[in-house]
Amino acid sequence: MGLGYVGLPTALALTDAGATVIGIDCDPARLRAIATGEVDLLPLHHAQLACATAGDGFRLTTDAAAVGAADAVIICVPTPVDARREPDLTALAAACASVVEHTVPGQLVVLTSTSYVGTTRDLLVEPLRARGLSADEDVYVAFAPERIDPGNERHTPERTPRLVGGAGPHSTRAAAALLAPTASAIRTVADPETAEMAKLWENTYRAVNIALANELADACHALGLAPVPVIEAAATKPYGFMPFYPGPGVGGHCIPCDPHYLLWQLGRIRQQAPVVATALAANGGRPARITERALDLLARSAVPARDARVLLMGVAYKEGVADVRESPALEILGGLAAAGARVAYCDPMVPSVTLETGVLHHVPDPHTRPWDLVVLHTVHPVHDLTWLRTADAPPVLDTRQRGTLPGAGAGADAGGGIVGARAGGVGTVGRAAGGPARRAAAEPSAGTGADAVGRAGSAAAGAPAGSGTDAGSRTGSAAAAGAEAAA
Repeated sequence: MGLGYVGLPTALALTDAGATVIGIDCDPARLRAIATGEVDLLPLHHAQLACATAGDGFRLTTDAAAVGAADAVIICVPTPVDARREPDLTALAAACASVVEHTVPGQLVVLTSTSYVGTTRDLLVEPLRARGLSADEDVYVAFAPERIDPGNERHTPERTPRLVGGAGPHSTRAAAALLAPTASAIRTVADPETAEMAKLWENTYRAVNIALANELADACHALGLAPVPVIEAAATKPYGFMPFYPGPGVGGHCIPCDPHYLLWQLGRIRQQAPVVATALAANGGRPARITERALDLLARSAVPARDARVLLMGVAYKEGVADVRESPALEILGGLAAAGARVAYCDPMVPSVTLETGVLHHVPDPHTRPWDLVVLHTVHPVHDLTWLRTADAPPVLDTRQRGTLPGAGAGADAGGGIVGARAGGVGTVGRAAGGPARRAAAEPSAGTGADAVGRAGSAAAGAPAGSGTDAGSRTGSAAAAGAEAAA
């Protein structure tokens, strides 16, 4: 039940393992997109989808009553937060109520949606009991949190361990057996609550470390250092450290939302979590800070905000996906537009986005237009940034703080417009070495604190530009544990 970024890959893995799968989703448009293959999936999952839709083992429906025909039911619906950053349980409560209504004795019901500790008992075990169905006796109930890293072929669900916590030993065994084909390994825990808290712990850990990475990156700038070489140096320690990278904020379905479920629940029992609360506030304020830096850099170049042409490269929340949920880019675009800038974006994976000021459409040929500032937000593998390494390239603000443009080795992009070490980072703007200024006012010299301005490849940079790598935006690996922070 639920065929989004979690439900669809799960359904395909089970179909591939030989199960007959009924995919239930309340959105007919989503079902049509699945049937035609017009969905955001990894290539290997697109191949699975083509096989599944060509056969008779994968059926799509909007009818929740189809639950009654299944041996096992897996609930995979969104659990966002509302405008007050409190849990929005609308979809989850409705899905669980529908499953409880149609559950029959002998079924296994597995909840995968991230939520507060106790959700499985509150929305499944107790309502089933009220129907006269006892968990682990009449029906089997478990919580098995999703672990999906969209767009990352290294961390497909089939290569990732899975947690399972059942309402009793029979439930745990049944859920573990069901999900075994969808994961690299199954780790069982004592109960649903342990699994629920483990999921919240995972994503809260990431949120706190992303906030720390951004704060320490700002400290590096204040000390005249580029943060990425410092992070990579620290990461040579083989224990007690995992690298997280700074970026424009956090986006997606997990990091901006899940820790708020924990804070909300702790607030109800008057338990404080000041480290977590501070980290979430810092992450939430990051896009506004990027916006302020962009406007400040325009002002330093004598470009009035109301006359500024600003391009964002990438609006998805991370590389390789078409998902803009909670993407910092939306807030950055909105903030710049509110200041009067003429904003645009280039993201071939996202045809359009809606702001309060109206709808923006992807600019497919940004190199043909004049820009006063280009903001690197999300760099997809399909992005061509060679035009930003030319002599007449516009200034570039790299929110990812990589030091060099993707695809260029250290010191290789003298015309790239990204200032290297000891010349700033977020808020760093550069132009092609020797390139003409677009405005009459000259750029300030490098080394002006957090918003240093300079020229890539020039003496102002003071050191080789960056590390020559794009130690990117993929969570869960030692190479790039700051995943959704950067993009």
